[in-house]
Amino acid sequence: MKLSILKEHLNESIGHVSKAITSRSPIPILSGIKFDANEEGVRLTASDADITIQSFIPAEKDGVQVIRLDQAGSVVLPAKFFGEIIKKLPSNEIEIEIRPPFHATIRSGGSEVQMVGLDPEEYPQLPLIEEKKIVSVPSDLLKTMIRQTSYAVSTSETTPILTGVLCSLDENGLKFISCDRHRLAQRETPLAAGEEQYFRSVVISGKTLNELSKVLPDENALTDIVVSDNQVLFRMDNLLFYSRLLEGTYPDTSKLIPQQFQTEITVSSKLLTEAIDRAYLLSREEKTNIVKLIMNEDQTLEISSSSSELGKVTETIPVEQLSGNLLKISFNSKYMLEALRVLDSEGVKLSFTGAMSPIIIEPLGETKVLQLILPYRTTN
Repeated sequence: MKLSILKEHLNESIGHVSKAITSRSPIPILSGIKFDANEEGVRLTASDADITIQSFIPAEKDGVQVIRLDQAGSVVLPAKFFGEIIKKLPSNEIEIEIRPPFHATIRSGGSEVQMVGLDPEEYPQLPLIEEKKIVSVPSDLLKTMIRQTSYAVSTSETTPILTGVLCSLDENGLKFISCDRHRLAQRETPLAAGEEQYFRSVVISGKTLNELSKVLPDENALTDIVVSDNQVLFRMDNLLFYSRLLEGTYPDTSKLIPQQFQTEITVSSKLLTEAIDRAYLLSREEKTNIVKLIMNEDQTLEISSSSSELGKVTETIPVEQLSGNLLKISFNSKYMLEALRVLDSEGVKLSFTGAMSPIIIEPLGETKVLQLILPYRTTN
């Protein structure tokens, strides 16, 4: 194999596929990036057996020749060293030559690097996915849905299914749900799809979705979601992102969400977030994260936290609307802050069915986001 390639395009592709590399892989060859070159361009593939990412660099892009190919071929190069050395090479044009068996020579400017590669025939094949259930979603919307749900997955491996986000598509649209037993995040969006494209009980690791979010384009480009029995493929322009689905049955979270409320308040997201953030500083020092919220008759909220060593924070903010019973309630301020920060709304509605029932947090407006937090029982 012999070719020359523009550094910026190679760097970008390495950055994308490296997100699938892990230092703990039981299969030694998976510590490398598979490099395939032909007349169409170069394909880079990386995998940790759960995630596989493939990036394609076309030979020509926007009228600019990106790759000059002298000889087609394949090789697996050590990911960490290959990625770091490419970043540091002096010239924008990089020449890569592979000689038998798999010895790589990389030249750029006055630099020449020798690297020992591995046999590409030993690299695992890409997962096979039946392309029956396919739906296209704007990349920026998919990114937002991930951000508004993946933060609430469980970090405990004792219940592996809860470390994932439950994804489903039906006549109501696309829905993502995450729950760690203490809180829940749910995002729905209308999406036109035929019944043959519907899927349910598809659970994708929260960590995997966060890695996907890093490679999703910000612009309004479409990403195909292709679902099969044990794999899901996210297909973007020149990028394929495969993920193994989590096995198991996700619990029915609909029973957690109250349908009627005793108390509802609407308040400025900014005022509420900033007040809880200041109270969180003290609750964090106490290592409890407990913040108290008291509803007053004069349409205000009192937010407070205390520390036996440092003192107390109390502040009052106005409420735009308050209906129902006045409550005193305690909650985990870290969970509340994380819920508020992903709402993307100027106003927020908090709904309660009692001091010891779930708190429901929703943005004002058309966006269907629902956050749920379980309150704390406190002695006073």
